[in-house]
Amino acid sequence: MTGLDGCVVQEPDAARVAATRDRLVTPEEATRLAELFRLLGDPTRARLLYALLEAGELCVCDLSDAVEVTDTAVSHALRLLRTAGIVAGRRAGRMIYYRLADAHVRMLLDLSREHLKETG
Repeated sequence: MTGLDGCVVQEPDAARVAATRDRLVTPEEATRLAELFRLLGDPTRARLLYALLEAGELCVCDLSDAVEVTDTAVSHALRLLRTAGIVAGRRAGRMIYYRLADAHVRMLLDLSREHLKETG
């Protein structure tokens, strides 16, 4: 007896398997993607990113007030996100203003939120 997720026929479709393998991400890309999603998987970091999505650009103290976490927590999260290329900073005198790194990050956040709305 086969479970609901099992194959009834134990003969894989070689052509489909080969075509799928040709389009798969490499193990290195899969590792980088997993690391990206791990970074996005923290609620504080997710809220910081959505704050930047809405505001465009904010400094640490503004982000801290908007997300209601300490400046230290914001700075730590931003350091991780900056290292990963998810956010970028702009220096203005002694202040650093943070923004999303590029349009791909914006799209990822927009699509993720849309998905959440659709799935309830």
